Amino acid sequence: MTSSFPSNIHLSTHPLLRAKLSQLRSSSTTAKETKALVHDIALILGVEALGHALQSSPAQKDTTPLGYAYTTEKITPERISVMPILRSGLGMIDAIQNLLPSPVPIHHLGLFRDKATLSAVEYYNNLPYREPSAPPSELTILLDPIIATGATACAAIDTLRDWGTQRIVMISVLGSMPGLVKAAEEWGECVEIWVGAVDQECDGNGMIKPGLGDVGDRLFMAIGK
Repeated sequence: MTSSFPSNIHLSTHPLLRAKLSQLRSSSTTAKETKALVHDIALILGVEALGHALQSSPAQKDTTPLGYAYTTEKITPERISVMPILRSGLGMIDAIQNLLPSPVPIHHLGLFRDKATLSAVEYYNNLPYREPSAPPSELTILLDPIIATGATACAAIDTLRDWGTQRIVMISVLGSMPGLVKAAEEWGECVEIWVGAVDQECDGNGMIKPGLGDVGDRLFMAIGK
């Protein structure tokens, strides 16, 4: 399957991720279990994605508790931001924050899918205004558990590109094949997508088959509302 992907889509083969994803797919999984599984899967994907996107370089000197001197290391790029797509992307924030060695800005983007057209509609955006002369974010980590039709992912990528970010790493638990390809082609080599698994198609309502259901509803016990 991976041979048919664009080169900027990366499918995890981690056995722990695959086992946890099979648990997450189950209709019997509780909201508490869903939260833990989304966190764990995001953590595994984050290690893989950021290991590819970041580099380390020597920094200042420090001393160990025994008094020995050593050279610390820092990550590059340094200007990093995180953007979860509301609501379900909120379930991935803690995993990514825990991986990064220093706090980074977190911006939120609210998008919902129009039921008739399946297009993405923005209802919230707290990206700060950036003066044209101000340095842009060198890397934005975009979080959304699901890439179904790809419309939401493309809208988020376009928003971040217009804001001025230089590169995007998108982390998702599950994607459909058409949705992933659509998102990967939205900004070419400036976007890298890391995904836990791929299902072949969406149904008429734009939901992935067999999929995970609505992750936001499952995380916040809003199923049926």
